[in-house]
Amino acid sequence: MHKWFYCLLLVLAVVGFTRHDPYRRIDNDSFTAGEELRYRVHYGFVNIGEGIVEVSPSLVKVNNRSCYQVSVYGRTSGAFDLGYKVRDTWQSYIDTSALIPQQFYMNIEENTYRKETTVFFDHLQKQLQSREKSQKTKQFTIPENVQDLISGYFFLRTIDFNKLPEGAIIHIDAFFDDQLYAVKVRYRGKGEVKTKFGKIKAIGLTPLMPANGLFKDENAIKVWISNDKNKIPVKVEADMFIGAIELELKNFKGLKQKLDFY
Repeated sequence: MHKWFYCLLLVLAVVGFTRHDPYRRIDNDSFTAGEELRYRVHYGFVNIGEGIVEVSPSLVKVNNRSCYQVSVYGRTSGAFDLGYKVRDTWQSYIDTSALIPQQFYMNIEENTYRKETTVFFDHLQKQLQSREKSQKTKQFTIPENVQDLISGYFFLRTIDFNKLPEGAIIHIDAFFDDQLYAVKVRYRGKGEVKTKFGKIKAIGLTPLMPANGLFKDENAIKVWISNDKNKIPVKVEADMFIGAIELELKNFKGLKQKLDFY
């Protein structure tokens, strides 16, 4: 009888080790903990601020899942800082396996305007809670593998654009500022971009913008990411009604792969 008992234990062990993980798994060769990117933001020849994207050197646990803690900072500088001061912070806790957010935090400080929000995701139940400071908690039903603005960008970096035809549209469901968005990103093809570090082969992307009073048209934002495994943004142009604003890579460290400038 003991042989049957051992066989039963073996079967239970195999089932336990091979049970289905309800989360998807995305292969990621593009980024890792400790990455830091810094961008110069300018309007014509005038520097108006900088943007910083940091992946914490240490992983954290959220919803009992291993996560990258990614922080994004936007701030004005110089003379522009005197007229319109910006100190914005966004944080996303991105599941290292599924590359979806488990938690999101936003703290907006723009002149006298203030807004602080935390979003808690429950992907298994397809629900989330959005809590704005001093406001009532809001509940939302979400689609499968919904993204926030930060995690959606990191997910894009894992896509193999060699398998897409020029003009292809990438669809991403995203939640931001208490709204669900069906985000569309057009793949514009490949080329090269000149940077302060030299030229680099790049992939062109355009997030299609809905009609609004800020951007000229749906193709107003053009993003160039490095055409390598990193796929980091090296340049961004935004055609706004007030003129063109550009972001250019000014410093980087902690990349998973080497950048090839020439």
